[in-house]
Amino acid sequence: MPLPPAPTHRASRLTHKAFESGETQTDEPVMVQIETKRRLTSEAPEPSTAKRPARSRKNDARPLTPMTPGTAPATPDAMASAIPTAERTTADAASAHRASKPTPARSKRRSGPSKLFVLDTNVLMHDPMSLFRFEEHDVFLPMIVLEELDGHKKGMTEVARNARQASRSLDTLASAQGADLGKGSPLNATGHTDAMGQLFFQTQALDLSLPLALPQGKADNQILGVVKALGQLHAPRDVVLVSKDINMRVKARALGLQAEDYQNDKTLEDGDLLYPGSMALPPDFWLKNGKTVESWQQGTHTFYRISGPIVPSLFMNQFVYFEAPGEPSLYARVTEIRGKTAVLRTLKDFNHQKNAVWGVTTRNREQNFAMNLLTDPDVDFVTLAGTAGTGKTLMALAAGLTQVLDDRRYTEIIMTRATVSVGEDIGFLPGTEEEKMGPWMGALDDNLEFLAKGDGGNAGEWGRAATNELIKSRIKIKSMNFMRGRTFMNKYVIIDEAQNLTPKQMKTLITRAGPGTKIICMGNLAQIDTPYLTEGSSGLTYAVDRFKGWAHGGHITLARGERSRLADFASEAL
Repeated sequence: MPLPPAPTHRASRLTHKAFESGETQTDEPVMVQIETKRRLTSEAPEPSTAKRPARSRKNDARPLTPMTPGTAPATPDAMASAIPTAERTTADAASAHRASKPTPARSKRRSGPSKLFVLDTNVLMHDPMSLFRFEEHDVFLPMIVLEELDGHKKGMTEVARNARQASRSLDTLASAQGADLGKGSPLNATGHTDAMGQLFFQTQALDLSLPLALPQGKADNQILGVVKALGQLHAPRDVVLVSKDINMRVKARALGLQAEDYQNDKTLEDGDLLYPGSMALPPDFWLKNGKTVESWQQGTHTFYRISGPIVPSLFMNQFVYFEAPGEPSLYARVTEIRGKTAVLRTLKDFNHQKNAVWGVTTRNREQNFAMNLLTDPDVDFVTLAGTAGTGKTLMALAAGLTQVLDDRRYTEIIMTRATVSVGEDIGFLPGTEEEKMGPWMGALDDNLEFLAKGDGGNAGEWGRAATNELIKSRIKIKSMNFMRGRTFMNKYVIIDEAQNLTPKQMKTLITRAGPGTKIICMGNLAQIDTPYLTEGSSGLTYAVDRFKGWAHGGHITLARGERSRLADFASEAL
């Protein structure tokens, strides 16, 4: 398309309002405009970088620093003085061209001058896509980071796979059209449009001046030296180290360097903000909405259609309850949200003995909510979170046995868990896959022992033995290491200790579900044993947040422990 007329005044001298709107004056000679347009046409950037600031160095007589990006000046006047006169005219024309067609996405994201982030190796091995998570900011990789990636690429571990994926991403960026390892490669060259910065490699030696107390041969100290050198080279631009290593960040701050944790992998900043799955209706709910509520009976359930300001805060399959002294209680689930109205359906009461599931009755409100989700055939995915002793495994097993053996809704129960030990590993385990998983499934054995007894074991010793054999024949214990490529059809899948899974592992397990399969994920976010995982970055938190509001998924956070008074007190006091 033809280029717009070049500005007659330099972009650096335009007012902020005129620069944003593209308004210019026309009092300079026509020959300047013609020469500017000719040079701009011949030196136009590639389409993928057309919206980025001009980085031409063709006529610059100053020495180049190919291993580092150019420093963004703090003021427009400083920018104008830093660019040679001949080159400034071209840059001015390009700036006016961008001003006439602003990019809303970039203007919304930018809240200040762009930063230069130096990535530690553990960030790339933790999240291979971290290169593309820094929006308009630039990313710098020291040479020692590439060396460490190369050293960790062998093997079948999660770290090795991430190192290989990060290396492939770097190779793609380095080989993209118009890429320059020293002057910078656009991070959006591979289709990641959110990454509007550039990637820089260390291509020349830097002055790594560190205190003598820090050994120069250590990789962490070399990265700290690169951060310090870049900070001096590009002052006053912010140069920030990003690392998952706590000690690395502490050392950086001790040296007066900026350091941050990698935050983009966190679904939530605070675990207390996790979607609970239930909500208490306000005490004046019926006074305000009683006249507009519609109700009708369908089978054993009562339906209510409500409206008002509470509707926008509701999600599909969220539980709502109303409890007030002297008034009838309401326990319901959101089954439909349409515009400004929502439909609530009353629940089945599993607190009563007549509705016991495999001999198990619920003991509190949240357990009743969970059992309604576990026994609903229209809900394909259930997440249960709660402290130790809240009954997660027992309820999931009881609901599974009822639907497998009594209702014949599923063919068998598949149970797996993350094999992350609390203390030191005891070594290799003998036997088959199921025998190796046996020691990890102590919770399964404990709950099966309770469920097999029924109402006190009136069937006698032989009856209990037969029941145990029948139950165990319908329960398969599988290891997560062999889940890739499998498809479960008409299965009832239980994933225990899901708080120790990464989001990638969680995705791998959930996508195994075939037709007619139900998946239950259970875990306690206060008992994470996997290194580098927190409450905000756990796979369980990730699944709860992503499935929130899905019509065939539900979540509930169990609040009260029912194991024993000792366990309840220990959960609160220790």
